[in-house]
Amino acid sequence: MASTAVQSQTIPQESSSSQWEETSPATTLESNDGSRDSSPAAATPTGDFASPQHPLSLDPAHELPQELINQGWKKFWSKRENRPYFWNKMTNESLWEMPRMANSSQYDPMTDPLGIQCSPMPSESPATPVIAAKRRASDTDGSSSPSAKRFVLGGPWDLEVQTIAVMWERTPSLLPPPHPQIELLRANYVGRLRQHYQEMCHSREGIDAPKESFNRWLLERKVADTGSDPVLPSACFREISMSMYREIMNDIPIKLVRPKYSGDARKQLSKYAEAAKKMIESRNVSPRSRKIVKWNVEDAFQWLRKTQNATYDDYLERLAHLKHQCQPHLTEAAKSSVEGICLKIYHLSIDYAKKIHDKHWALLNEHGIAEIRSSLQVTNPKKVLCYPVQLALSSPRLPTVEFVQDKDMTILTFNGDSVRINSLYFQKLEQLYRWNCSDDRKFENFLSRVWCLLKRYQTYFGVSNNEGHCTQGALPVSVFQALQRNFDVSFECFASPLNCYFRQFCSAFPDTDGFFGSRGPILDFRPVSGSFEANPPFCEELMETVVEHFEKLLSHSNEPLSFIVFMAEWRDPTPVALAKLEASSFRRHHVVVSAMEHEYRHGFQHVCNRTEVNIKSAHGTVAVWLQNEAGYSRWGPTKERIEAFLDSYKLNRDREHQEIIAEVPVTDIAITTATAAITTTATVAITTTTTTTTATLAANVITTATTPCKSVTK
Repeated sequence: MASTAVQSQTIPQESSSSQWEETSPATTLESNDGSRDSSPAAATPTGDFASPQHPLSLDPAHELPQELINQGWKKFWSKRENRPYFWNKMTNESLWEMPRMANSSQYDPMTDPLGIQCSPMPSESPATPVIAAKRRASDTDGSSSPSAKRFVLGGPWDLEVQTIAVMWERTPSLLPPPHPQIELLRANYVGRLRQHYQEMCHSREGIDAPKESFNRWLLERKVADTGSDPVLPSACFREISMSMYREIMNDIPIKLVRPKYSGDARKQLSKYAEAAKKMIESRNVSPRSRKIVKWNVEDAFQWLRKTQNATYDDYLERLAHLKHQCQPHLTEAAKSSVEGICLKIYHLSIDYAKKIHDKHWALLNEHGIAEIRSSLQVTNPKKVLCYPVQLALSSPRLPTVEFVQDKDMTILTFNGDSVRINSLYFQKLEQLYRWNCSDDRKFENFLSRVWCLLKRYQTYFGVSNNEGHCTQGALPVSVFQALQRNFDVSFECFASPLNCYFRQFCSAFPDTDGFFGSRGPILDFRPVSGSFEANPPFCEELMETVVEHFEKLLSHSNEPLSFIVFMAEWRDPTPVALAKLEASSFRRHHVVVSAMEHEYRHGFQHVCNRTEVNIKSAHGTVAVWLQNEAGYSRWGPTKERIEAFLDSYKLNRDREHQEIIAEVPVTDIAITTATAAITTTATVAITTTTTTTTATLAANVITTATTPCKSVTK
């Protein structure tokens, strides 16, 4: 992707007096140094968004000689740079200095700033054409503006860290481009599937659907799914999900929770015994199983009647004994019913995925976009710095999305369906989009794609309070800083555009996230060198597959390659993934951070209050360094590095960073000239709430970007 220079822009506080800081609907131009800029498009803005003029002139265009006007030149005033600039509506060229006329000896300020070589009389021979400096968002030396010209978007991230991850060139993705109508349809189908799951668990087994079970089912299914839908599984080798099966069985006959007091433990033992007796009597089981369960239940009731002053531990011990004796027989009794639930949910998912696929392609076909059925190949692939996922198919013009800013929240609405995001994180998405999206330099589809992104993650995690946030928890900012400073980590293996710390990351959805920098799912990403952080969501099948994936990458590369993997310290029993990780031949070091002595960042940090972002971890965290020989030589976990790493995990380190960010309030959204251009071209409807604050924005956009597909010389 080409690099781009971008202008900082604020939305006016009142729509009745809206003016742009820089006039233009943002046609992209390339400057002499390879940077790009936004300049006025051929269509002149009208109404509230008409081009601003110098306060001393009613018509800036008439200040130019007639010859320049005939050539298409006009003069405009840059409020930020505080000087005029010139734009040609025929060629889309944009200059800081007045263009030279064909038969003029006018001096050129770039080559003759004092006018020494300029003759006062017109010359008979045409002057040698000199290219004037093209207008940029800001000069490199910053001398033309009283304010600093390079702004960094401040927040709980570091988007300035450049990637060192190297991979082989790869083909574009064949997934269809996202569309708000299809995303809304998918959200309805996934919500319907969640409801079916709850109803079947309640009607067949008398329990509520296990918490987060559906989300983990989506994660587990996607490990083996080869279907076309990015969310709903539709082509899995095994139709019955062992993850869903285990979690339902674990809540039969009742869901057990750790009691707080002895009285609660006694009640739970009694309820379990009663539920086990009722279940075994109502199911078709062998006489032996029925006899064993009834005998153990009656024994538990007799113990409860005889023992009135048992301790808390006595009740827990008795409950564990009863479950150990009864659960195998209860599992056998419920097996066919639970398998039926898993099969029904999977078959409904296949049906819904097909309906979404057909509707999506019918919509794209209406815009002349046909499905690519043949596989794509890269001829003569080269090693390159990693770059975002690219879609093989072009995107149609997306429908209108309404934009409203309410204090520090931004609300996007499509067809009456609203999604919310913290305004600071909205600016983050804008910056990531500017760096990574190559097919929408005018930001015409920006708000629609942000709506699709937010709706996708809302659909994926569910609409209940705090549902799904555990699968999106992130490391503290201080830990990321220590990883980058000591181990050159510049890439996250499990993140999203909403919670990423670095600008390069892998995420679950390449179609919606690729516009914001995602390198795609980690299992499809095969780097040959680099230093990576991996904090997988809590799904045993996914974690196990990821460990195997990392070991395969390390064994196939002779270049420096390092993965620092974080997992919850679950014991009794130890998960297979954690056991594999600790027994790996590539393990160089591992540390354990104790429970309640460190924090994680909330999985919904893009919508929750700042004071609720940091959450104490109820379990310990294991960090394991997997490195090949070259990676160990370059980023080995030395004693000094490990000490610095553990120091970054201390409590309140992240809160100190959060307080620094909170000192700079976020008021009106910093939406760029390119985004404002969306309104003038009738792509989006923007509504802003009236505010009176004059506080500066928390940050502005960076005016430089890097080319994501730069070859690496070996």
